[in-house]
Amino acid sequence: MKVIVGNEKEISQLIADEFVKVVKAKPTAVLGLATGTSPLMVYADMAKAYKDGEVSYKDCKSFNLDEYVGLEGTHDQSYRYFMTENLFKHIDIKLENTHVLLGVGDYKAYMNQYDKEIDEAGGIDIQILGIGSDGHIAFNEPGTPFDSLTHETELTEQTIKDNSRLFNDISEVPTRAVTMGLASIMKAKKIVLIATGKNKAKAVYGLIKGPITEDMPCSILQKHPDCTVYVDEEAYSLVK
Repeated sequence: MKVIVGNEKEISQLIADEFVKVVKAKPTAVLGLATGTSPLMVYADMAKAYKDGEVSYKDCKSFNLDEYVGLEGTHDQSYRYFMTENLFKHIDIKLENTHVLLGVGDYKAYMNQYDKEIDEAGGIDIQILGIGSDGHIAFNEPGTPFDSLTHETELTEQTIKDNSRLFNDISEVPTRAVTMGLASIMKAKKIVLIATGKNKAKAVYGLIKGPITEDMPCSILQKHPDCTVYVDEEAYSLVK
C-alpha cells in the first residue's frame, strides 16, 4: 500500500491524473466510481481534462459502488443523480455505458447480476474509494464479510448520522443501501482511496496500520496489490 499526503486540491488532481493515465493507455477502460463529498474535486479535474482535449471517455464504461434503497434515480440525493450532475454530464461518456445500482423496483435482481456485468465488461481497471469515519468502504459496514459480493445492507447509526449533512433532516436519510461487496472491490486492478479531515483519522489509521479485521472493513485493502491512499495531514495525523 502506497500513501501520498497533500492538501485536498493536490491529492484530488493526482487521483484525476491517475484516471486520465489509465484511460489514455486503454480508451475502453472500466472505471469504478464513488459518490460523496470526497471525490467531487476529482470529478471536476477529470471533466477539465476532457474539456481541455487531454482525454476522451467516450469508449469507457463505469460502475458505481452503491445506491440508497428507496430513492429513484431522479431524486437529488440518489447516487445516479449525483453522478450525472457531477461527472457524466460534463464528459463524453455514453450514458448507456454508465452503471449505477438501482434502489427501487426490481433492484434485487440487478444487484444479483452486478458482479457478473462487471466481469463481462473485463473487470474494473481503476476504482476510486472514499472511507467512512467507522472504516466502511462503499456501504460495507463494520462486520461485513471479506468475501462479500454485491448485496443489500442496513446502514449503521454512524453512517446515517454522517450522511445526514446532505439531507434536510436525518429522518430523510435512507436506512438501507445496495453496495458492491468487499470481494467485489478487491477485484479492481488498481485502487485509489481519498480521505480528508480529522474525522477520518481513526479510520485511516485502521486502514494503514491496524490489524486486518472485518470490524474495520477498509483494512482488507492492505492485501490489495495496487492500492494508493491519498490523505491530507488531518486524516493522516494518527498514523504519524
